[in-house]
Amino acid sequence: MLVRLLRAYLRPAARPIAAIVALQFTQTLATLYLPTLNADIIDNGVVKGDAGHILRTGGVMLAVTLLQMVCAIAAVYLSARTAMALGRDLRAAVFDRVQSFSARELGRFGAPSLITRTTNDVQQVQTLCLMTFTLMVTVPIMCVGGVVMALNQDVPLSGLLLALVPVLGVLISLIVRRLRAAFRGVQENVDRVNRVLREQITGIRVIRAFVRDGYERERFAGANGALRDVSLRAGRLMSLLFPVVGLVINVSSVAVVWFGGHRIAGGDMEIGALTAFLSYLMQIMMAVMMGTFMLMMVPRAEVCAERVQEVLTTESSVAPPARPVTPARQRGELELRGVEFRYPGAEEPVLRDVSLTAGPGRTTAVIGSTGSGKSTLIGLVPRLFDATAGQVLIDGQDVRDLDPEQAGGRVGLVPQKPYLFSGTVASNLRYGNPDATDEQLWQALEVAQASEFVAAMEGGLAAPIAQGGGNVSGGQRQRLAIARALVREPRIYLFDDSFSALDYATDARLRAALARRTADATVIIVAQRVSTIRDADQIVVLDEGRVVGTGTHQELMETNETYREIVLSQLTAEEAA
Repeated sequence: MLVRLLRAYLRPAARPIAAIVALQFTQTLATLYLPTLNADIIDNGVVKGDAGHILRTGGVMLAVTLLQMVCAIAAVYLSARTAMALGRDLRAAVFDRVQSFSARELGRFGAPSLITRTTNDVQQVQTLCLMTFTLMVTVPIMCVGGVVMALNQDVPLSGLLLALVPVLGVLISLIVRRLRAAFRGVQENVDRVNRVLREQITGIRVIRAFVRDGYERERFAGANGALRDVSLRAGRLMSLLFPVVGLVINVSSVAVVWFGGHRIAGGDMEIGALTAFLSYLMQIMMAVMMGTFMLMMVPRAEVCAERVQEVLTTESSVAPPARPVTPARQRGELELRGVEFRYPGAEEPVLRDVSLTAGPGRTTAVIGSTGSGKSTLIGLVPRLFDATAGQVLIDGQDVRDLDPEQAGGRVGLVPQKPYLFSGTVASNLRYGNPDATDEQLWQALEVAQASEFVAAMEGGLAAPIAQGGGNVSGGQRQRLAIARALVREPRIYLFDDSFSALDYATDARLRAALARRTADATVIIVAQRVSTIRDADQIVVLDEGRVVGTGTHQELMETNETYREIVLSQLTAEEAA
């Protein structure tokens, strides 16, 4: 999976990678040539007392060292640029894929996991790429070149390499094989810590209101402790690698000095050759050690690549049409025909055989008990998820056949939990219409009954809004979300329980102003409060995902027992009449 991911996203960088390999090859050859030059200085310069030979060969060594430095610097520079570009492209690809996900896929992965995959997981793959270009490329060149140069110095002594390198490889492979499972546990526990921390930060008010600080500390300590334990397990395995490599290197050096000393005493080997052989042995072992270091990173990067690839290969259940169509008329007529929606693996559907029609100039209200599928029904119109059966039609065309931008441009959604982005009041209101003027923004705020408190804020439209709207109240957040939908000027307005945080007086003023502003548009209101929807032109009653009644308030009071129970649970018989 890791190789497949790197191959796909490094293909545009073929030329820089070829240049990196050429530069690393050159600088590694220069590194391998230096011990031979050093041996020549010892044997033909120092031993024979030839100062001129020492100076000439020393000059060559300086030139080779300079070449090595230039190639190494250029290789590292290109490696860093290529690795950073890989990280950029991977993050962009994950972000684009997540943006295409429906609520179903977002719920499957979860926000904490998606954040970890986009940041930490991509960074692990990026780091491996950087280390591969700067270190791993030189490892096989150094190993092969070191063996060749060692054989050139003394063939019998090189036989030690045949015993030492396989032993080192076996020891390393035994450790690395266990690292992969440990690193998968690390990434999963990072997800868990992120999830717990995100819940605690988001729900800090609830935690304090119910005095659950101690319980949440224990919950975070449990997640944090699990991450610590699995990280320690991986760390213990990693800590074995360098001592193992160091032991083999030291044993190798002792063996070379021992056997090389006997060969020098017998006149079969020069002192310079032994010095060069020791240098080549150290270069080979250091190359193996660098490879070991890379092997420690590979298991974690492989796990991260699998998690990133899982996101990239997940297809959204809300796919854009292959051949989008444009309706002949654009009036905002909405129709649901026998709609059913079922979550994957669920035994029962959330919605069953739901049919309704809503047209411009009319307000359609949807009411029902908690869990009856009201918000799910609203989410089908802007394609937050697609119906598993039946059709949702806008102006006579199935929403699955419409161009996503065109379909989205006709719908203004005010969600049940209104979300504001960090920025200003104006930047949030212009989210649906970037070209809206200040005058249009104030008009929308006036209708949403928000102009008064916005005018009182320091800066007015330029007043700062914290992430999620944390610096405004729930009612103010709802009114700003309503104003944002009004600025868009869509043909279909969807209000998903968008008046629940408003007092009755503000609710009444807002609905009166909305009626004038949306007189030519189709309005769908989901609400729990009967007073919010009793004047609607059409009220649809949902019960356990089915439509059990449709009509006006008075008609349903006379004919529908479910609606009557809802009304009488909130109003007296006199108020209901």
